Amino acid sequence: MQSIPVDTSRLGVLRCAVAPEPKLSGFETKEVKKDRDGNTIYTVAVMVRQEGRRVSVIEVAVPSEPVGVVEGVEVRITGLEAFAWSMGDRHGISFRAAAITPAPAPAPGTAGSASSAKGGS
Repeated sequence: MQSIPVDTSRLGVLRCAVAPEPKLSGFETKEVKKDRDGNTIYTVAVMVRQEGRRVSVIEVAVPSEPVGVVEGVEVRITGLEAFAWSMGDRHGISFRAAAITPAPAPAPGTAGSASSAKGGS
């Protein structure tokens, strides 16, 4: 299966829609899926909001639990890849990434600092 690297800088704002959950393998077994190294694979639903477009939600698999990623927080995705799959008459596109982390918070005083600097003495 060939993976396609995704340029996340072109996706706009990325925000966690559903907090990380362990990925389950199979409809019947409900076993937690692991990678080759034995790490639990987690899935995170991520809202993608490009300017001038509707919000899309993609589900991204990552090889360990993303710390600090909760619903509503803006996130950064490292090493995002898309790959096509098909099983019988079903097909789709899945996403996986090396990591999902909370976006850095803006530096204190950056918003509105120009107007506060204008005051008089």
